[in-house]
Amino acid sequence: MDQFPSVNDYLRHHIRTVPDWPAPGVQFRDITPLLQNPKVFRVLIDAFVHRYMDRRPDVVAGLDARGFILGAVVAYELNVGFVPIRKKGKLPFTTVEETYELEYGSATVELHTDAVRAGDRVLLIDDLIATGGTMMAGKKLLEKLGAVVIEGAAIVDLPELGGSARLRASGLPLFTLVDYAGH
Repeated sequence: MDQFPSVNDYLRHHIRTVPDWPAPGVQFRDITPLLQNPKVFRVLIDAFVHRYMDRRPDVVAGLDARGFILGAVVAYELNVGFVPIRKKGKLPFTTVEETYELEYGSATVELHTDAVRAGDRVLLIDDLIATGGTMMAGKKLLEKLGAVVIEGAAIVDLPELGGSARLRASGLPLFTLVDYAGH
């Protein structure tokens, strides 16, 4: 590794690949090593913070569950609020919901009805983009409440699964740090 690698290469070096998990043939990209090392965690968070300092979202929305870790810290550093988008049945107040398709079946995510206001500029964040279903559902939820999703952000993009292309085709700009094209 170079003495001064790019941020993207530095982060890639700290992502663990777990073969055959959760199913045979899957190369799981485990981001937990990025969170365990304080220096690496700071580089990760700073990469997002530096991107959004001038783009000034009004709020950061994080997708259940690893998007909570990233989103809360990024929101804190940007001095804006944080909004969790949760799996169905986890939020105690009045919610709006969006159901999306998975490889086998479907899932539903929810957002409190007072989480954002009409016109709020929202950064939507998660750890990884695979098929794009969760991020697309989060975008639709925020838009139901009148917010504008200025960008979707993730650490990892798995472009072969089609999610990033699908999200961009929907009009959502994306920012990712590590691309596993061809892997």
